[in-house]
Amino acid sequence: MTVIHVPRPPQSAMNPDRPANALLLSQVSHLQHAERRLPLRYRTKIYTHAIETESEAAEYIREVTEAIHQAHADAAKRRAGRSPRRGLEIAAAADPRVRKSTSVAVGKRKRGKGRRRG
Repeated sequence: MTVIHVPRPPQSAMNPDRPANALLLSQVSHLQHAERRLPLRYRTKIYTHAIETESEAAEYIREVTEAIHQAHADAAKRRAGRSPRRGLEIAAAADPRVRKSTSVAVGKRKRGKGRRRG
């Protein structure tokens, strides 16, 4: 595989006070939608419509990403702490003492003369 070297951007390219472009604002919008699905304790207190600069967008993206990771880690801990359940938990189950019939004729209809139409 060919390695493609990408030069580093100059230090002058970094400007945290630059207005956020449409791509960043779109990412903020998508993360806001994802954040709404999180439990309340993981949500940020950032008002996304007030985000105007790249640094504000970066801060919001960082906080929401960390919150999502923390929510998933906490959920994994809760799942790991539970004892494994034994057997199936369903609303209705067949009685294991009843033997099923193995006859071939069970369930088949005999073909014959049906109701005649007059």
